[in-house]
Amino acid sequence: MADQDAMQAKVLTVSDGVIHGTREDKSGAALETTLTEAGWDVVERAVVEDGTDAVAGALTQLAEGFHGLIVTTGGTGFGPRDRTPEGTKFVIDREAPGLAEAMRLVNPLGRLSRGVAGTLDTALVINTPGSTKGCVECFEAVADVVGHAVRLLVDNADAHPHP
Repeated sequence: MADQDAMQAKVLTVSDGVIHGTREDKSGAALETTLTEAGWDVVERAVVEDGTDAVAGALTQLAEGFHGLIVTTGGTGFGPRDRTPEGTKFVIDREAPGLAEAMRLVNPLGRLSRGVAGTLDTALVINTPGSTKGCVECFEAVADVVGHAVRLLVDNADAHPHP
């Protein structure tokens, strides 16, 4: 049963392979487990094909009337259809570059991530890589501050966390 005080999260897997049934959504499942263990209530998981328009449309739909965290997995690399950052930038209101940079620092391969983070209405969107290890590491790199960021989206009186 979900904790009534838990903040809400959604997970968006961006993968042609998962859409076409040739790949299992292991990173989406890993993120759901990690988010739940961190105290988030995962209220939705979705899958969308790669591409700017598909990602932008899915994020817009997931954020509609939602106050919480949206974590994407996949599409942040250099593949020809890796367009998650472009789709995210198309719909977010404000970028949060500090979150994206913190996620890049957790692993040397992070330097290859083009992922972004930012606000979309009252949701905070963060892009993570499609690998199971990478998406979990990236979320964990910002787990201590994203709750505060999400609360600030509707109540600027939230107390600053103390490290």
